[in-house]
Amino acid sequence: MTNSADRRAQASAKRQRLTAAAARVLHEQGVERTTLADIARAAGVPVGNVYYYFRTKDDLVRAALAEHGARLDELTGRLEREAGPRDRLKALVESWIGERDVVARHGCPTGTLAAELGKRADDTLGTEAGAVLRRLLDWAAGQFRELGLPGPEDLALTLVSGCQGMSLMAHALRDPDVMTREGARLLRWLDFLGTQGAPVAGSSRRSS
Repeated sequence: MTNSADRRAQASAKRQRLTAAAARVLHEQGVERTTLADIARAAGVPVGNVYYYFRTKDDLVRAALAEHGARLDELTGRLEREAGPRDRLKALVESWIGERDVVARHGCPTGTLAAELGKRADDTLGTEAGAVLRRLLDWAAGQFRELGLPGPEDLALTLVSGCQGMSLMAHALRDPDVMTREGARLLRWLDFLGTQGAPVAGSSRRSS
């Protein structure tokens, strides 16, 4: 029984190493340029063993998306310990800024995967990548709702679009300072929201 339990634990650990390596290598190289051998090498696993856990590269891509989703859940779980919803939203932006060097080299991990997978004829994996971003949108909308601001879904879209936009531009220009500057702008916007005279998403369109 002990040997069986040990084998299961080792298999689980090996699968997790492959999943983490897939998330990292796919982010750095993209789906099309990445081979199963690349992922096996990064995980320190013989390439022949990969097929025991993942039959195709798409299975590894799916596992990498699940890893991104788990990291997002871990991040938002940590942010929930912040004092209030505005602090949580600002901490989200600050965590994004904190990844500026990696993002400038490789882009946003989930955003770049969603963009690449969305070009496939079979959009199944592209839809799954979009679902990870949808979870972030839903979380952000919940924070704006807790603040009592109108149009929380619109505000969440503005915030996440701003984070994705600064990631795209930092990557395109290979300039992490883009995220520093644009992140500071988003932080000022979050401070301003809800104060007297501050516009909210879509308010000018509705009032005209």
